[in-house]
Amino acid sequence: MTHTEENTMKYTLTTLMLTASLAWMPQLATADTAGNVAGGVSGAISGALPDQSGAPLPQVDGEIRKVDATAGKLTVRHGPIGNLDMAAMTMVFRVKDPGMLAQVQTGDKVRFTAERLDGLLTITSLTVEK
Repeated sequence: MTHTEENTMKYTLTTLMLTASLAWMPQLATADTAGNVAGGVSGAISGALPDQSGAPLPQVDGEIRKVDATAGKLTVRHGPIGNLDMAAMTMVFRVKDPGMLAQVQTGDKVRFTAERLDGLLTITSLTVEK
């Protein structure tokens, strides 16, 4: 490789790296303190960190579809969960306190809060609606 070819390659690589880093600058400038990029780049970034804003978690209405005491999980049909950017659906959650499993049975209407703890969707509070 000649000296001119080597310089051209270095210039090209430097230009590519600079262009790539400049392309991310606007998104990084709009990132909040939890690392969430404005406009919705979430997933691993937003889900990896617990909510540190100090704001109370939203109470979510749901219905218990299954209690799996062995696995420490509840299947819940629920409304939207704002802090997790989750639409209404039916899904399985782990419970923070195993005692919650004894409080509910299939068909119970509940209000709960959920967070992503250690990367897993977890019910952190649970109240059976009368």
